[in-house]
Amino acid sequence: MKIHRYTKNQINLLPKNPGIYKFYGIKENLIYVGKAKNIKKRVNSYFTDKKEPSIKTRKMVKKVEYIEYTIVNSEYEALLLENNLIKNNKPKYNILLRDDKTFPFICILDERFPRIITTRKVEDKMGEYYGPFSNLQAMYKILDLIKDTFTIRTCNLNLSKKNIEKKKFKICLEYHIKNCKGPCENFQTENDYNDDINQIKNILKGNFNEVKKRLKNQMLESAKNQKFETAQEYKEKIEAIDQYYSKSLVTNPINAIDIDIFAITTDNTNANFEKAYISYIKIKKGLITFTKNIEIQRKLEETIKEILILGIVYLREQHASNAKLIITNINIEKEILNAEVLVPKIGDKRKLLELAIKNVLLAKKDNLEKDQKNKDKSNVVLYNLQKDLNLKKLPINIECFDNSNLQGTTPVSAMVSFINGKPSKKNYRHFNIKEVSGPNDFASMEEVVRRRYKKILLENRIEGLPNLIVIDGGKGQLSSAIKALKNLDIFNKIEIISIAKRLEEIYKPNDSYPIHLNKSSSSLKILQYIRDEAHRFAINFHKHKRDKQNIKSELHNIKGIGPKTVQLLLKHYKSINGIKETKKENIIELVGISKAKLIESFLKKN
Repeated sequence: MKIHRYTKNQINLLPKNPGIYKFYGIKENLIYVGKAKNIKKRVNSYFTDKKEPSIKTRKMVKKVEYIEYTIVNSEYEALLLENNLIKNNKPKYNILLRDDKTFPFICILDERFPRIITTRKVEDKMGEYYGPFSNLQAMYKILDLIKDTFTIRTCNLNLSKKNIEKKKFKICLEYHIKNCKGPCENFQTENDYNDDINQIKNILKGNFNEVKKRLKNQMLESAKNQKFETAQEYKEKIEAIDQYYSKSLVTNPINAIDIDIFAITTDNTNANFEKAYISYIKIKKGLITFTKNIEIQRKLEETIKEILILGIVYLREQHASNAKLIITNINIEKEILNAEVLVPKIGDKRKLLELAIKNVLLAKKDNLEKDQKNKDKSNVVLYNLQKDLNLKKLPINIECFDNSNLQGTTPVSAMVSFINGKPSKKNYRHFNIKEVSGPNDFASMEEVVRRRYKKILLENRIEGLPNLIVIDGGKGQLSSAIKALKNLDIFNKIEIISIAKRLEEIYKPNDSYPIHLNKSSSSLKILQYIRDEAHRFAINFHKHKRDKQNIKSELHNIKGIGPKTVQLLLKHYKSINGIKETKKENIIELVGISKAKLIESFLKKN
């Protein structure tokens, strides 16, 4: 079901059932998927909640053009549907599960005398799959165990009855070194070969006792018939299984049941976290089959419980787990996951949980260290910049200004912000030139620099002042910016430079000679990067404003369409093309049928 323009009356029509809701932006792109016990109550909270939402949520809500919803039978079904939609569509405002790797499987091929291969592609017709394995080392260990215990062919010959009867094939080296029993020349029957395959399937499923029991019977039978060498081979195979089993066994297997263990932590001790980390340990019949850590980027205001629930569903689905017991380190609703959920305090289950907690804390530590290394790398560049420009402070916070106009028309300016050498796009700013008439780059630069820092001073945010201001231009633009800083009495508090495009000359206040940095130096490269980013941001804003004015003038030519309607159309569709590509019924819903006909007629004529 689809709801357009989310008016209060339309939201009241939403069902109170459990299900999922989808927010769509312009051009019908999916921007958010959510689940709810009560769709109406949850969707309504985005638009009427008295509690102040985060900036991210407010930004998302402004972009919602229409809403779709689907009702399901239970919250668990809603959770599964939400997980699949997020995974397949990757909406902009949903959390990011950073785990796009495809993990390998062991496949027993569907053929006569089946081979065993590893693959990352799952195709139903190929054969029977086991996995996935997040730990390659563990997968190869179990393959080595299979190779040491059984004799399975590795050739890709077509061993049909017809081909074997016609004696098309000859035994190879693998037969002579006892890695194969020669089914290609009918030295091994199909039943005997399939018996080995069935035992391999038991190993892959974790049923080691079945395999050991069979090998032990074969060992005793061989010893009884005085085939002591064969009996010794069976004994060695049993020992190989015991050795593998002992390495994989959980210290206390808890009656060899299937358990999924999850531990979660965040990058911040309070509610204002940006990232979450989840560690997953899968235990099957008392064995740790594999472990996995994932990083989740928080997008809106999801709680740690909501993120853990989505992470559990995602990981269990990806790794084909249907364990009926889930152990976690925080309390969550048991019903929603269709399994028993425990937060153990003591005993064997607590030990398993502590193992997962240890893993997730190590994953968090590794990630923070990686971030710190990246930060340190950027600091090296900033230290070089400080040294090359002889700056008093390390330029952690850099702001760069650039003007843009076309033959003096539609003058605008823009400012970009770099924190620790990286773009901080939330701090980028556009400026319409308000006090200067005509093309005057110097006066425009003075205006925007003054307006930018006057606002910071009025808000009493001295800590918001940058360490370094970069002006795109030569001496004239630099002098204008300095004049603005002096008027605000902060010239001695902030360092300022300009960079001229022609020869990449760096100008500093009270110095008539420019600085020429080495063309390959990191200092010049970062200044060029910052300058080019400011230039890009200013030009894009200028184009947008110019296009908007052109569209506005065209729409004003339509008789019967007033300024308010033009403003409404521009707000929703941004451009003439945006209006053209919109369905007629959507325009009717926005401005009414009579105005929609006038607009349609005008677009056809022009």
